Amino acid sequence: MSRFPTSLLDGKVAIVTGASSGIGAAIAEAMSEAGARVVLTGRDEARLRAGADRCAGERRAVAADLANDDAPRRIVAEAVGAFGRLDALVHSAGIFWPKSLEEAPLEDFDAQWRVNVRAPYALTKAALPHLGRDSSVTFVSSIAGQVAFPNSAAYCATKGAIEQLTKALAVELSPRGIRVNAIAPGNIRTPMNEELLKDPDWEQMYLDGTPYGRVGVVEDVAPLAVFLACDAARYIHGESILVDGGWAAR
Repeated sequence: MSRFPTSLLDGKVAIVTGASSGIGAAIAEAMSEAGARVVLTGRDEARLRAGADRCAGERRAVAADLANDDAPRRIVAEAVGAFGRLDALVHSAGIFWPKSLEEAPLEDFDAQWRVNVRAPYALTKAALPHLGRDSSVTFVSSIAGQVAFPNSAAYCATKGAIEQLTKALAVELSPRGIRVNAIAPGNIRTPMNEELLKDPDWEQMYLDGTPYGRVGVVEDVAPLAVFLACDAARYIHGESILVDGGWAAR
């Protein structure tokens, strides 16, 4: 028997938000392949069920709008009711509405804050009574939480908040054996930015800023979510790990 902790998720139960598309869907699929029983949640029920069909093993799809105050309690109750435990949260749901400060209404800021910050905070709070020692909480942050982008002040503010929330919750929950970390993706090709990437100039800007020389794909991000939820990551607490092809290293 190896003396090293496992990198698999056998026996673990994970909730993945934003699992109807993009990074969240890929994370749900990767975690299921690693042995986890996965609860996928998102707003679009049809896409959510399609994502669940791509997962291996036991899974459950829970359609919910995380901006609604009753959603966190319901999602956690369905996860624990279905599988009897909860070991991992991955907060992948988010919205990105790039506009200049001059043009962006305050309602846009409020909506991005509610989905990108308040919702994962509320879901973590709802899940906390069920998270035992060696469980994990993983936020999906962004390079926009570490470096600045024009015409994205509201989004950058929400991701900066997630970076600090990760550290604060790690300090608070680590003594209970709960790991809290973040993944900070760079420019990843997802439905969130597909319209932007139809503009050749926008895609070229991504390419010019990425030393690795290509736009990322969801398969670049999902394996890290698996690792942060597995026992091999047991001594990693309060970190935000960039997956950005070198963008922030320039």
